[in-house]
Amino acid sequence: MVVDDSINQALNRIADNQEEMNETLKRIANHYDGIVPVMERNAKRVEKAHEEMYDEFGVNTQNSFNTPPRN
Repeated sequence: MVVDDSINQALNRIADNQEEMNETLKRIANHYDGIVPVMERNAKRVEKAHEEMYDEFGVNTQNSFNTPPRN
């Protein structure tokens, strides 16, 4: 029957599309899983560097104002 064939073809196309979408989503998830840990590690590294810079700046500023004048 023509209607049954049309419905069957439509359902097959939907199923094929669903499989393609699942593969695409798997690739996106794998990319995400590979990139996010690196981004988190880099963000922590930058934050630590900023903290160290501000800590060092504070110590250097304090030392420059606390040193006795030279003769």
